[in-house]
Amino acid sequence: MTGAGRMSSRLVKLRPAPFGADPTGARLERILKSPNYADGAFVNPVGARVAPSGALVKSIPAAMRKEARLSRSPARRVPVHPTTLADISRPPASGLRLTWMGHSSVLAEIGGRRVLFDPVWGERCSPFAFAGPRRMHPTPVPVESLTDLDVVVISHDHYDHLDMPTIVALARRDVLFAVPLGVGSHLEHWGVPPERLRELDWNESTEVAGLTLTATSARHFCGRGLRGRQQTLWASWVVTDGTHRIYHSGDTGYFPGFADIGAQHGPFDATMIQIGAYSQFWPDIHMTPAEGVQAHVDLSGGEPHGVMMPIHWGTFNLAQHAWSDPAEGTVAAARTTGSVAVTPRVGAPFEPADPRPDDWWWREVAVVPSGGWPVRPEFPNAEAAAINDGSAEAEPSDAPDAAAPDAASDGGGDSGDGVGDDYEVARPS
Repeated sequence: MTGAGRMSSRLVKLRPAPFGADPTGARLERILKSPNYADGAFVNPVGARVAPSGALVKSIPAAMRKEARLSRSPARRVPVHPTTLADISRPPASGLRLTWMGHSSVLAEIGGRRVLFDPVWGERCSPFAFAGPRRMHPTPVPVESLTDLDVVVISHDHYDHLDMPTIVALARRDVLFAVPLGVGSHLEHWGVPPERLRELDWNESTEVAGLTLTATSARHFCGRGLRGRQQTLWASWVVTDGTHRIYHSGDTGYFPGFADIGAQHGPFDATMIQIGAYSQFWPDIHMTPAEGVQAHVDLSGGEPHGVMMPIHWGTFNLAQHAWSDPAEGTVAAARTTGSVAVTPRVGAPFEPADPRPDDWWWREVAVVPSGGWPVRPEFPNAEAAAINDGSAEAEPSDAPDAAAPDAASDGGGDSGDGVGDDYEVARPS
């Protein structure tokens, strides 16, 4: 493979199954012809540094201090919604319902169909059962209990988004898989028949059971081993039944393409956007909460529309920020933009047409910041939704800004000294 340094056949045979397989044959030929592939690798829509900066090493001593380590995990058991299966046994009244299963895994019920995004049911997001980030809460339901799935959508091949045991379990049933270009090589290696794969380049679409699924651009990278990086594509996804439209970001750094995606495929009833595992040491490939909310606004054409559900947080410890920082930063940034951010408990279904009241459940179990919790925003989601719909007017706020415009993007477990200063999340430039 040009520029990729292909592994010898002997090494391929020795590679553990969770590492997946390299694209070959017709799939490889298609990759080489992709407009998003150049000089032996897939490329981002805008430049991105995918390796952590050298300053990361210098930060490790501070990150390993007891107070910093403790803040990166919940202090008590994470509450998981107890009646998920019973709740989703009844069809959504509005025709659209989302259920956050933890991290980036979301069950979307849209137009009478079921779409499962980035399902990860494994205990660790790792190729090894004995090492790697371990989940901080149980899954709300067994993956085998999710019946009548129409399509499983994968954003990219990192272990916290593509879990071999979960894919193997899902492959036992008659379900289709929609994946970015090249990712199908992993799934075939694990037993998914080629005829059940829909493998897309950016801006390509496929029809599944009356739904249109479109792979859209993202700013990230790929890889499941030490070699072969950038040989499979990463993507965000748009799904519509002709009436409802939803967007799943996968993993991505902030970039101007959100506005283009919104203009081409919006407006969206709901966006599911990555806001966790961000850091000042890899600012180009993961968004801060404020950047995630800005992405939601961009996808909405510059004015908030629909609801945003934050994803990619709360389940695995993948960065140095405090466990609760992604949620706190999201609701703070949502207030400053007038956006509706819905933060359901793991496994709690909700319909974007009728957002549930604010539920700041993470404060019940998180390590309390040294300066205490910030005061909550003035208006709840219901009022924000009314403002977005034009049926109410926003009241001016006298409270301090919830997100510091020029603060560092790391989070780092330090919650600041003052009430307003506790929201230290970076804004997109």
